[in-house]
Formats: sequence, C-alpha cells, structure tokens
Amino acid sequence: MLLRDVSPQDVEAYLRMRCDPVMMADLGGPLPRAGMADKVRRDAEEAAADRAWLKMIVPDPAEPGVVAGTVTLWTHGTDAGEFSEIGWMVLPEFQGRGLGKRAVRALLEQARDQDRWGLVHAFPATANAASNGICRSVGFRFLAEIDVDFAGRALRSNHWVVDPARDLR
Repeated sequence: MLLRDVSPQDVEAYLRMRCDPVMMADLGGPLPRAGMADKVRRDAEEAAADRAWLKMIVPDPAEPGVVAGTVTLWTHGTDAGEFSEIGWMVLPEFQGRGLGKRAVRALLEQARDQDRWGLVHAFPATANAASNGICRSVGFRFLAEIDVDFAGRALRSNHWVVDPARDLR
C-alpha cells in the first residue's frame, strides 16, 4: 500500500465515495455531484501547499491508478480553538482488508515522525463499527459521544483522540 496526494484526476474516486448513498450512510447521505470536481481541485491545492494531508490510498504500488479510498489529516477551528482531525473512507470492494487501518496508522506515524499536528481527533459515526474499531486498534482514546457537523449535517459521533508521539500501537 502507498499513500499519495490527491490530484485533480481523482474526481471519479471522490464521486464514488462522497456521492454514493452506501458510502455516505453514516455521514448523513450522499453529497451532490455538482461541485465535486471543484472540491477535488481545492483539496489538491491544499495538499500541494502542505496545509493538509489529503491522501489517496493505493493498495498496490504497481497499479497507481487503482484507488481504494482516502485518508486525510487537517487542522480546523471551532469555538474551543484549533485542533487536528483525521478522517478516512474505503471503497466497498476494498473494505475488510485492513487498508483503512494501515492508512490511518501510516499517516499518524508520519505526523509523529515530523512532530506535526499535535493531538489528532477522529469522529466516526457511533454506528460505524469498522471506523470505531480502527480508532481502538491504532491507539486512540475514547472521549465521548457527541454531535458533530459534517457538510451542514448534525451527526452522532464518537470522539476519539490520539497523541501520535506516544499512543500509537
């Protein structure tokens, strides 16, 4: 497996992940297709400028055009201040192979090795057993069940946090 920066050519992968009712079931339903190419372009610019780590999960380096999903690490602000967050999505045909866990671990190891991002938070839906399992197995600590905003939607989520410098398993 390898992680590579998102590029403007990744529109189809974004459409398959973010506009699909099954993939977005725990995130309030599919996002509109309109504007997705612009979202990919903006994400590629963020990645190129190193303001966020927006990575495509490539299961086999010998086939760089095959994408299994995404893993992203970024900082954003709330009323309580700025914090770092990680999120991931794995397409159905690649689920159950450990790619999500490996991608999350790889990005957190990179954060640790570069001493960047500080504490990293994750907010998987309470019903998303696979993503909550990734949090547990990688070394996140469960904080609370909370409501979070995603694309203007209130979602019931588990709040997890990890310190990459000391908590990775």
